[in-house]
Amino acid sequence: MKKFLFLMLMLITASTFCTAQTLRNSNNASIGKIERDGTIRDRNNSYVGKIDSDGTVRNRNNSSIGKVERDGTIRDGSNSYLGKVESDGTVRDRNNSYLGKVERDGTVRDRNNSTIGKADGIDRRYAALYFFFSMP
Repeated sequence: MKKFLFLMLMLITASTFCTAQTLRNSNNASIGKIERDGTIRDRNNSYVGKIDSDGTVRNRNNSSIGKVERDGTIRDGSNSYLGKVESDGTVRDRNNSYLGKVERDGTVRDRNNSTIGKADGIDRRYAALYFFFSMP
């Protein structure tokens, strides 16, 4: 029993310290990260903003600048529709034009199917927000 509790404690501790997923550009260079709590940092680890648990996107001054809804809808700070991330990772703008796709493995492709980045382990909606909608 003690061995089991020790292993569980080790797993919990390890998962606590694995708190961020790195965003990478097409050359595999780190361009930022999104931490488990929604904190967004740039390539220099500087605080850029945060995605709250309800999907509200905040800038570094804690002002709301948009929202990522559960269904993949992306809205700006005025609640205007910007686009949507479909369940298969397809990203569309406000006119329903195809912008690109976030693949299941985290590969981010533009409308020409060129790889523009990697967001392995990051929710597709948040990866699309970062790569296609320039928020924060």
